[in-house]
Amino acid sequence: MMIKKNYMKYNKSKFLIVALSLLLAIIACTKQSNTYYPNGNAPALKGSSTTIAPAPSDSLKQVLTLSWTDPMYSTAKSTEKYTIQFDSSGRNFAKAVNVVVSGVLTDTFTAKQINTIALSFGFSYNVAYNMDVRVVSSYANNNEQLNSNTLTISVTPYVIPPKVPPPITKQLFLVGSATPGGWANPVPIPTQQFEEIDSVDYGGVFNIIGGQQYLILPKNGDWTNKYAVADNTVPGLNTGGGFGYNLSQNFPGPDSSGLYKILVNFQAGTFSVTPFTQVLPDSLFLVGSATAGGWNNPVPEPSQVFTRLNSSQFSISLHLLGGNQYLMLPKNGDWSNKFAVANGNVPASGGPFGYNLSTNFNGPATDGNYTIIADFLNYQYTLTSP
Repeated sequence: MMIKKNYMKYNKSKFLIVALSLLLAIIACTKQSNTYYPNGNAPALKGSSTTIAPAPSDSLKQVLTLSWTDPMYSTAKSTEKYTIQFDSSGRNFAKAVNVVVSGVLTDTFTAKQINTIALSFGFSYNVAYNMDVRVVSSYANNNEQLNSNTLTISVTPYVIPPKVPPPITKQLFLVGSATPGGWANPVPIPTQQFEEIDSVDYGGVFNIIGGQQYLILPKNGDWTNKYAVADNTVPGLNTGGGFGYNLSQNFPGPDSSGLYKILVNFQAGTFSVTPFTQVLPDSLFLVGSATAGGWNNPVPEPSQVFTRLNSSQFSISLHLLGGNQYLMLPKNGDWSNKFAVANGNVPASGGPFGYNLSTNFNGPATDGNYTIIADFLNYQYTLTSP
């Protein structure tokens, strides 16, 4: 019994010693943290301007200087880290562009730098947008991050000359053995014509013959100028890459036949080719209580027949009855398939639509003449009045 009792005393003593050691260690650490590593202060940010709208000729001019107060970290000033964040206003920096500097309390940006950041957010040229800016301070290892106040600046991006000159005609055509029209020029329109998305972007949905080649022409029926590639043996070029004006080699087409979406961006000088997995109709008809023909099917022709504008867009202009609905049909007189919207919340003015969805399009609120454009490149439609 005495042995057991002494053993218990030994264990209790050992336990007390360990516990006391741990307590002293915690106290020591706490005291050290408070003494040598006090918390910093959130930096206060200031900007030299709230409106930035430079001309292209001022691209190298300094247009924004940011400065902030010292967060007073307990470390060498040269190692303090500052992340300057830019984002489109209202996103709480969810998609911020970050610029990192160390050991300084200020940074300056040129018009070109701000313009590049603004364009990366998808901002359009010559349109003013609000952009939020803040600074996040921290130790060099990113510990103790502190956010500054947020500044909001108005930024108007200026036009950057495209890498490849867009067509003056504002038209593009597909020609080549990869197309149903072959190398015959002029090409069949509208099926081999691109749509103009904006001043530097064009796109279309085309029936492509696998294992063949093509060119892109700015003028139908004219071989004088073309868009092509420098080397069509580059691996992967049949799905996209770089292109240029009057280069020497044809685009290599995709390996397999089928419908493909081709997008061309002149700003960056790039193109992409991807399989088109949705439905592209050969024709399009309008039916519904919003039309003069009502829900009668087949619909009156040609008054309720869309005109195909290019490879991916259809348009119709007609008188519509207010407060009613309609559908788009790929085949007149056939209810088997239709183009509709997902729900009644899609506004009459336009939005996304789809193939064999369940809800009719909302017509305009009032009677009048309207134009409907159905864009199958992105499955969006618009309804506008003259």
